[in-house]
Amino acid sequence: MKQKHITNLNCALCMMIALLCGCASHYQVASVSKQRIVVDRRYDNKPVAQGEAFLAPYKQKVDSIMGPVVGIVACDMAAERPESNLSNLLPDILMWAAKDYNEKPDFAVYNVGGIRAALSKGKVTYGDILDIAPFENKISFISLTGENVLKLFSQIAARGGEGLSHGVELLLSKDLKLVSARLNGEEIDPARSYRITTIDYLAQGNDGLTAFKAGTDLNSPKEDKNNSRYIIINYFREQQAKGLAVDSKVEGRVRIEN
Repeated sequence: MKQKHITNLNCALCMMIALLCGCASHYQVASVSKQRIVVDRRYDNKPVAQGEAFLAPYKQKVDSIMGPVVGIVACDMAAERPESNLSNLLPDILMWAAKDYNEKPDFAVYNVGGIRAALSKGKVTYGDILDIAPFENKISFISLTGENVLKLFSQIAARGGEGLSHGVELLLSKDLKLVSARLNGEEIDPARSYRITTIDYLAQGNDGLTAFKAGTDLNSPKEDKNNSRYIIINYFREQQAKGLAVDSKVEGRVRIEN
């Protein structure tokens, strides 16, 4: 009886799916459009008391977590290709953190697509950093031969640039081909091994950077404390403790030929 009941149930499910598919076949997508809706203070002009009362206990809890100031930035920062101050800052922070893992990487890579917000000059909160790095990406270290580093830089060129640490100099053609690549003023040696720090998402070869799949000697800690957002926060807090504002500038790490 049990087997018969399961068979009947499967038949019923198949019939339901067939009916739904049959009904859906009469409809086709005519067009797709999108619109960006900016949620800002305009929506505070006519506050709804009932809604505010409902959100009040949650707002207090969220503000207590997201509100603490972790540092200060010296200027507005945003992530853009081929290069920007924020996309320069984050790989530099990964290089700064390497000492805590007994690593000495040659350079760092941070994908622009993984930077989900900008920073405004002045105080920076925990919530601001969470907006920038909302994913559970963790710092990783991996080795590539110089030949594969050149492949990686070619893939970065094809994407119009990514976040690269200080010392990397890529020159791209107008059609986004790699023209030249230098590290600390020297050409990449195809036979040499290079140590790279990045986030685990990229170390796995994602976001078009498949050259990482040829990497060796992977060091990819899994504990939450190794999440990129916590590393960024730690850097900001250290600078704040020193009385310094976090700064970063565009300096020619990724350039496109005129």
